[in-house]
Amino acid sequence: MKKHLLFIIIALCGIKAIAQEHPWHPADSTEKWNMHFQMTVIDQSHTAFTAPYTGDNSLNPAAEEALSITTTLFVGRKLWKGASLYFNPEVSGGSGVSSARGIAGFVNGETFRIGSPAPALYLGRLYYKQYIPLSEDEDLVPSDVNQLKEYVPRKRIVITAGKFAVSDFFDNNNYSHDPRSQFINWSLMSNGAWDYAANTRGYTDGIVLEYVTPKWSARVAGTLEPSYANGPEFDYDYFKSYSQTAEITKNLEFNKHEGAIRLLLFRNVTKAPAYRDVIQNDPTLDVINGKNYGGVKYGFGINGEQELNNNLGVFFRIGWNDGKTATWAFTEIDQTISAGLNYTGAQWKRPNDVFGLAGVINGISDDHRAFLNAGGYGFIIGDGKLPHYATEKIVEAYYSAQINKNLFLSGDYQFVQNPAYNTDRGPVNVFSIRAHVEF
Repeated sequence: MKKHLLFIIIALCGIKAIAQEHPWHPADSTEKWNMHFQMTVIDQSHTAFTAPYTGDNSLNPAAEEALSITTTLFVGRKLWKGASLYFNPEVSGGSGVSSARGIAGFVNGETFRIGSPAPALYLGRLYYKQYIPLSEDEDLVPSDVNQLKEYVPRKRIVITAGKFAVSDFFDNNNYSHDPRSQFINWSLMSNGAWDYAANTRGYTDGIVLEYVTPKWSARVAGTLEPSYANGPEFDYDYFKSYSQTAEITKNLEFNKHEGAIRLLLFRNVTKAPAYRDVIQNDPTLDVINGKNYGGVKYGFGINGEQELNNNLGVFFRIGWNDGKTATWAFTEIDQTISAGLNYTGAQWKRPNDVFGLAGVINGISDDHRAFLNAGGYGFIIGDGKLPHYATEKIVEAYYSAQINKNLFLSGDYQFVQNPAYNTDRGPVNVFSIRAHVEF
């Protein structure tokens, strides 16, 4: 781990030097184009734990270590007033421990469920965004990742179309959403019970419509689903395979501190089979390669956040899906509840440092339990049997320290009880070192 960390620091310092030599932002009050960059490296390990049996999708009970890396170039171009185009090529490499399998609330949100750990270049996002103003009042929005510095109407309709991550627009949370700088557990970066439409790398094609006002907002999306569970390619027969997502956000204020509450609804239609049908009719117990259209999964999520003072913020999430149809895109969680806090280091004169602490409880439906106990495998969990079910409980704590303007180093610890809902295995202690650079 020490050798990995030394390599990370040297690489990030080199990238910072390049950024300083090539300023990318124009000096005027708005931008016609911008460019940002991020690289995140996570070195993660877990200690050995007790496991009387191990299946194809189990977490390895022996101690292991894995390194993951992602780099993203964020390019924005203004087309005309209110319209812009965003382009994000990415390179990712490495893997999660046990190839990102064995824990439903997996412990590294920067890893994907792919077979090869070799670095690969791919298209993350390519989308068009158009503002339709509904008021004359405007705010100057600063330059950021996939956001040009521009004047934006306070009341507006926004149309976004192309390739993107659905989680860019839904289930946002200022304290628990970005594994590159906040909590890195999957069920803390997004609502675990939301089987959001995505290919293997987390992206989809579709359209998002938003109605935004200073006090509240509403958004809906229609997006493509993968052609098979956790697949890299999309099913373009939209009228037979699709995802529909809707969310309402109400902005709050408590003692002059900002907060928000969000209600998320989703409905997916895919080839995903029902767990009960597979148990009764398919001796291979195959829920990955669905053969017939018509599998429906629906659910909801509630997401809240509140700043309590200038240094302390709290959050929670609740999620549920019907649990009858096999998980198709995100992870094998049918019910979830999480809560936590973020605290800045201002009291010890480190205002850009952050300490985070959160807990998660994940569960699955009776049908899902029966499928796993029968020896079935999803694309992320499956120990070969599940005779003793219990909810999966996770506690995560991290400290992120700003080293300079561009570089952040974090230490992270996760405790996982009943990995993959199995009381016969674990508990597991997971340790991570994360390096993140951005400019």
